[in-house]
Amino acid sequence: MAKTMRYTKDNAKAYAQEHLKGIWAAVPTVFSADLTLDLPAFARNVRHWVEELHIDGLFVGGKQGEYFSMSLGERKQLFEVAVATAATLSRPAGIMLSCSDQNLEVVLDLATHAQAIGADYIVVHSPVLPFGSGVDTTVHEYYRYIGERLNIAIAMWNHPDCGYVMSPELCARIATQVPNIVAIKYSVARGLYTALTRLSAGTLIVSCPSEEEWLDNIVELGWQVYLCSAPPILYQTPGDRRMQRYTQLAMRGEVQAARAVRDSLEPVRQALRGSRPPGTPHAQQKYWQELLGQAGGPVRRPLLNLTDRERAVIHRAFTESGLKPA
Repeated sequence: MAKTMRYTKDNAKAYAQEHLKGIWAAVPTVFSADLTLDLPAFARNVRHWVEELHIDGLFVGGKQGEYFSMSLGERKQLFEVAVATAATLSRPAGIMLSCSDQNLEVVLDLATHAQAIGADYIVVHSPVLPFGSGVDTTVHEYYRYIGERLNIAIAMWNHPDCGYVMSPELCARIATQVPNIVAIKYSVARGLYTALTRLSAGTLIVSCPSEEEWLDNIVELGWQVYLCSAPPILYQTPGDRRMQRYTQLAMRGEVQAARAVRDSLEPVRQALRGSRPPGTPHAQQKYWQELLGQAGGPVRRPLLNLTDRERAVIHRAFTESGLKPA
């Protein structure tokens, strides 16, 4: 059943400026041992992430969520569970649904569904373009076309794995000309996202997935949202929410205290980085989640699951990191 949106296309930017704040985590999809969707386990994770880890918003069905391995129907089911579960929680949490796909009709189908079920935002990755040069007009038209057909607020997402990097000038121009483009997950070097932040103040919320740069981006660039990667669900437990703590300190201007808390997480960062097997980060993340008491489960092909030896290395690193399930 379609739900009334909390904003219109014309005030989507203002809505996002007020509400798209804090720590938003890119979350994995849970599969059962037979590789079917485990939606009850995913719903339990959603409750844990929001109510116990105090995460402000969830980025659902993206690359961390293995969208590339799911059917259109499965992606819609995942969307529905995320939105419905968030509506029952004791703490408010925003939901951003990844409608990225190389097929534009799939993007629009997913986006229309996300809009109808009451998602707060969608995210759409910049299209993979085979030659990766001279693409500005193509990419601008891509986002204009999508924005014109939807009312929901849209976050762009650019990463060099699509074959090119969108320039800060292109990103700013799209945001100025498409009223419901409100944010960007800009997975690029710091010089580029710094330039875009300054070009697009008030028209585009800029973020990148680097947790290691997050505190400096709050302090030096005035960023309001971490959008999004896995650290918020991998570095924290119900009794140890240091990422939330240093974020709050930094946003209050208590920078020295924030840096001390941020730096105390370095053993966790090193443990994750040092135990990651080549080519299978999703599987490592899911096993780490299980060690934290969250639902993890297997990955789907073409991704590879862990060997027993890899699991032992990760388990040892987790034990030495100092994190505990509760």
